[in-house]
Amino acid sequence: MIKAGFELEKETKNTMRYTEKPEAGKPPAIGTIYIQKWALPEPTPQTITVTVEV
Repeated sequence: MIKAGFELEKETKNTMRYTEKPEAGKPPAIGTIYIQKWALPEPTPQTITVTVEV
């Protein structure tokens, strides 16, 4: 399982772009993620957590 924290980087026309904030000394496991605006609550969260189960 991968659990990663992301911070809002910028807003595009239809999406919000989040950049991974990895733990100190570790490289990003995911990098950048785009989420459709309609899928996020209002107000748009500044930080999100993503869990990937494998």
